[in-house]
Amino acid sequence: MAVRSTREEAVLLLRRGARNCDVSRRLGVPSGTVSWWKHQDLAKRNELPGRKRSSCPHCYGDQLNRPAYACLLGLYLGDGHILLPTEYCRTQSLQITCDNNWPGVMNSVEQAMRDVFPRNKPCRVRRTGCHDVKLYSNHLTCHFPQHAPGKKHERTISLEPWQQEIVDAHPWEFLRGLIHSDGCRITNWATRTVGGVTKRYEYPRYFFTNTSTDIISLFTATLDAVGVHWKASIPRPTGQVNISIARKDSVALMDAHIGPKY
Repeated sequence: MAVRSTREEAVLLLRRGARNCDVSRRLGVPSGTVSWWKHQDLAKRNELPGRKRSSCPHCYGDQLNRPAYACLLGLYLGDGHILLPTEYCRTQSLQITCDNNWPGVMNSVEQAMRDVFPRNKPCRVRRTGCHDVKLYSNHLTCHFPQHAPGKKHERTISLEPWQQEIVDAHPWEFLRGLIHSDGCRITNWATRTVGGVTKRYEYPRYFFTNTSTDIISLFTATLDAVGVHWKASIPRPTGQVNISIARKDSVALMDAHIGPKY
């Protein structure tokens, strides 16, 4: 049986999904060398990044994973933003910030990106207490025409007819994206004296907080469409509005389709 060379062993590990830095440490090879070997192997198989065009239903007529898109749209409106090309980066990038306390949400964000952009590979950038899940594609503004200069709450946010059609067909996915970005499920408690004995009662509720009145309207209109009762708080001095979902039947409906962050 022939013994594999260090380069062959590195290429085998890379093809199995190992990261460049892990291969470098395992085999004692400089990371730059590992990167070059990977580049040559991808070129040999015609799989270099950028050689395959990004998926785009608008430019190329590609199929769009509509449920995944509804969820990613909600995530983008909540905690995402798009960076346009610069002299340092020639490609648009979508970035959604995820708290490290919710690794399951982070995984679902990455999976939604993979489902909507099957020809692009997302990555994670470590920050203090969080990760930015990023994806590069020159068709991000085709998918998210809401992108424009300035903060979302300082400009109009409205859905295109084709986006609204997707949200109408997949409202729970859209709500899940919004809740997992700018919402939460918590347990409230209260005390009541019965027969001289003070008892503690706990009950769950959902909250969604945002400063954009347009995004709040999209959220509450979708709640209305699926039959979830909600209440809005008085806007804070910062402009933030809390949407509360506390009725037992509405919370049960949210639990059945969304559930707490994980």
